[in-house]
Order: sequence, then C-alpha cells, then structure tokens
Amino acid sequence: MREVAILGVGQTAVREQWDRSIRQLAVTAGRAAMQDAGVEKVDAIYVGNMTSGVLNQQMQLGALIADHLNQHGAEAVKMEAACGSAGSAMRQGLLAVASGELDAVLVIGVEKMTETPFKETTAALTTAADADYEIVHGVTFVGLNALIMRRYMHEYGYQRNDFAPFALNAHSNGANNPNAMFQKAISQRTYEKGRIVADPISLFDASPIGDGAAALLLVPAAKAPNAVRVAGSASATDTLAVHDRHDMLWLKAAEQSAKRAYAEAGVVPEAIDLFELHDAFSVMAALSLEATGFAERGQGVRFAQEGEIFPDGRIPICTMGGLKARGHPVGATGLYQLAEATLQLRGQAGAAQIPDAKIAMTQNIGGSGATIVTHILERP
Repeated sequence: MREVAILGVGQTAVREQWDRSIRQLAVTAGRAAMQDAGVEKVDAIYVGNMTSGVLNQQMQLGALIADHLNQHGAEAVKMEAACGSAGSAMRQGLLAVASGELDAVLVIGVEKMTETPFKETTAALTTAADADYEIVHGVTFVGLNALIMRRYMHEYGYQRNDFAPFALNAHSNGANNPNAMFQKAISQRTYEKGRIVADPISLFDASPIGDGAAALLLVPAAKAPNAVRVAGSASATDTLAVHDRHDMLWLKAAEQSAKRAYAEAGVVPEAIDLFELHDAFSVMAALSLEATGFAERGQGVRFAQEGEIFPDGRIPICTMGGLKARGHPVGATGLYQLAEATLQLRGQAGAAQIPDAKIAMTQNIGGSGATIVTHILERP
C-alpha cells in the first residue's frame, strides 16, 4: 500500500447559506482544494453527505458535483454514514489512492440543512437512529444524548455544570476561526444560564446545524513529499441502537478505530499533539477522550476541568471551534475536522495555531456511536 498525502484543502464558512445551493457549496470547496493542490483533473470524487435526498430533493451528488467541477468521466459517488459520512468518504478516497488504483482523489463533505422547517430537519437527522426501536418512540438525537449524559452523571457523580469546559474551550477556539458559525468566547456564567433543550443538555452542550462544505485533494505521498501525510486510518461500528450496547457509556467503535489507527501510524496517544474530536454533544467529547486513551473511564469531564483540553493543555481538542462553535453540517463535519487538522500541521491555522504541532488525530462519529472513523495525520 502506498502512503497518501493531503495536497489540497478547501472550505466554505459554516453559515445559514440562503443564497447558495448544495451544489454551489460543494463545488466551491472542491475547487478551492484543487486550486490549493495545483491540480486540474482528478480520477475520482467521493462525496460525504447524509440528508440531500430528503432535505434538498437531490441525489446523485457525485455526478452532479463532477459535472459542475468540469470533471466529466471521473468516478464519482456519494457516501452516507450519518454524521460520519465525510470521515467515511475520506477513508474510501484514502484506500483508493493507497491501493495504487487512483492517483488523484477529491473528497468532499457537504450538507445544506437550514432552509427546511425545523421539524423536517430534525426528522431527517433522526433517520440515523434505529427506525423500529428508537424512532418509533419519538426519540431524537438530543434526547438520546440527554439519556447518555444523565447516566454518565449518575455513574460518576458529576453535575451538569461540570461539563462547561467543553463549551468554553470550543467557543474560545471558534473565536479564532473565520469559518466558524460562532466566533465569540463564552463565560462559565453564560454556560450555566444556557436554556435546557433536553435535560440535562443545554444549548451550550449541543452543536448547531449549518450549511457548509469542506474538501481535501489526496495524492500518493511520493508525489508530494512536503505535504501532510495520512499516517493512520480506521473505521469501526457498534450497534445502531443505544439500548442494544453492552455498555452505553463506552464508545466501543471509537476505541477500536483509534487502536487500529494508532497501530497503523506507529504511535501512542501521548504522541498526538491535537485531537479534533466529534463534540456533537458535551458528553460525547468526554466519552471520546476516554475511549481513545486520553482519560481514564469516567474521568473525561475531570480531564477537561483540569484544563487538559485547552490549547495549552495536554491534548488540545476542537482547536478551531469543533462542532460546537464551528457548526455541524453533518455530512461535511468529518472533512472540516480533517481540513482544520491539516492546516494546523501546515502551520496555517492563524490565531488558532497550536505551536509546533506535528501529529494530529481526527474522529468522526455517525449516529450515537454506530460508525466511528479515526484518522491520524503527520507533518512531513
């Protein structure tokens, strides 16, 4: 298998993009990545997206985007794994280049979700849960994560306000990211006054949806010796329904995919300089830190309280705002994480730059932990 490098990066801001269609968002990010790489023709385009068929009445995103990028003839498909769609598309693009089958692959994550009524958008997102045993009871992902957070608090003795560092870190970092939806730091008092949306989850424990697209251009590392390299990649699954898991407070797929990625990259958690984790909800950030080996079981919140997740801490997370402040255009999120990690390793993260970052990890979660994709990137 060949080593693979990230030669180009492209992003749009995450916003309510009223004046831009899903194709325009995807093409903007894709074209930016190609221009960044200095590449005019690609062999394939892999698109991560979850809801285009439901919310935008548009399928066949692969062919649509290839058409408008003037890449006629290229292989082009859409990949869906709920909120893990972009990370999954990245993995397929990576495997295609690593295998030697393709030499230039454009991977794009895109989602447009703010123009539809709230109930329709929520219903579309809920399709990532178990239709027969979860959705039928009217549960939403906020509701599912509220149940998980409540159980976490019960088992480990935390209060809701103990989760504040995750939101404070994300918003502080988002203030340094011009592509973030929220570019203003918040205080502990602001967090504590946050409106409860599904007890114990408040507005500051849940990520906002948004419209946006991010893209990477992948090539063999031998052709781009000075580009950021993909050192490790793995994907794993768990049960779709939370109640079917042996342990609802352990992200088994996060543990498995991280272990495989560590092994492939030849590193241990202590070697990672920054971690773009999937903080769709505060409790998921805590569980991710525990499952990937940065905190002991039940200590993810304590780890955050001790300041270890902040830019000057042991493992900076969500360095450009994460899902919470950058926003969560679900099918694009995994590629925003990878794009931001790449910029960090290039030294191009601006005011959000983590000094001397050499190795970065990203983890993209689909559903409530049913699909989890981990990537480790390394500076040349």
